[in-house]
Amino acid sequence: MRHVLLTLLALTASAADFPSAEISNGVVTAQLYLPDATRGYYRGTRFDWSGQISSLKTLGHEYFGVWNPAPYDPKLHDAIQGPVEEFRSGDLALGYDEAAPGGTFIRIGVGVLRKPTGDAKYENFRTYEIVDPGEWKVKRKPDAITFIHTLNDRQGYAYRYTKTIRLLRGRPEMRIEHTLENTGAKSLATQQYNHNFFVMDGQPTGPDSQVKFAFPLQATSALRGPDLAEIRGNEVVYKRELPAGQSFFGIFEGGAPYDILMANRKAGMAVRITGDRPIQRIVYWSIRSTFCPEAYIDVTVEPKQKTQWTYNYQFQKLTQ
Repeated sequence: MRHVLLTLLALTASAADFPSAEISNGVVTAQLYLPDATRGYYRGTRFDWSGQISSLKTLGHEYFGVWNPAPYDPKLHDAIQGPVEEFRSGDLALGYDEAAPGGTFIRIGVGVLRKPTGDAKYENFRTYEIVDPGEWKVKRKPDAITFIHTLNDRQGYAYRYTKTIRLLRGRPEMRIEHTLENTGAKSLATQQYNHNFFVMDGQPTGPDSQVKFAFPLQATSALRGPDLAEIRGNEVVYKRELPAGQSFFGIFEGGAPYDILMANRKAGMAVRITGDRPIQRIVYWSIRSTFCPEAYIDVTVEPKQKTQWTYNYQFQKLTQ
């Protein structure tokens, strides 16, 4: 019965059902879900809670939306939409190995989490108990919104994390600006990536889907789903439409510059994503409802220091 109710909620939920905000520059209009520990659309422990865009419309097209076929649950690790981000410290979270069973560790953009008793291995897709969600502040403008997440010292880890989603004046363009300030005693040694859950006009992933990088893709392990797609130089090329329940997945070496083009030929829409840091590695994942280039960058901040980085999204009508 619970799964039935959650599925119905997912089908009928809208931005009005959760803390949300809208921004627009007259060319782009975006709906965002806001961080909230009790009422937020996403309350999982995998992704940064800030900057989740449930809808972005420009040039007559929709770029985001619900992609996950699983029953909706706010604490599900993938119950999230849009250009969502995650911080990873190798295969762990900050402080996980240091914490005793029952102790605490950190996820930037989420908070302080509880390490289960008796568990030695960190599970990225597990939803952990949130001990302290930190403090969120949201500052709004008509064409921009800023999220500030402050986490006080826990076992030497503390930070002030600021993210601004900005729509550039009079242009079909969005910028995501980040600042991470280390206010603790220990280094914040991590990587960050954007999962980019694109849902382009609801079109299925397949031969009309186009993905290009600025450098040749070199796989570091065997591809999953080689009958569905292949790598041709700097492109992911789909051989056929992805059936429900099947995926194409690969991990690739990094390179420079940070420049990715995604498009759907049938819908006639595209987006170019650029960043101001080199890509350290790429994880590429796609299912029928979404295709996602995950470009990792290094984000390491020593105590009393801060760092900044930016991603830019240029939305385009696809030219043949």
